[in-house]
Amino acid sequence: MNENITVYTTPTWPHCIHVKEFLSQKGVKYKELNVAENNDARSEMMKKTGRMAVPTVTMGDRVVVGFDRSELEKLLS
Repeated sequence: MNENITVYTTPTWPHCIHVKEFLSQKGVKYKELNVAENNDARSEMMKKTGRMAVPTVTMGDRVVVGFDRSELEKLLS
């Protein structure tokens, strides 16, 4: 996989933890951006998705909002 994966998260939301565990179990490297503390990351996420929802996973121009296992599998394939 040659595209970078970014995961927009907050530290306390359980679905954010699930997404990170899922990606780690798959051996996927990703960049995590905490939107609760990083205003630039929050603005970037909202620009890409049009909403304030975490977790948001991006790879190139593809976006998955929430912990949707089947959509994440598609994103990684």
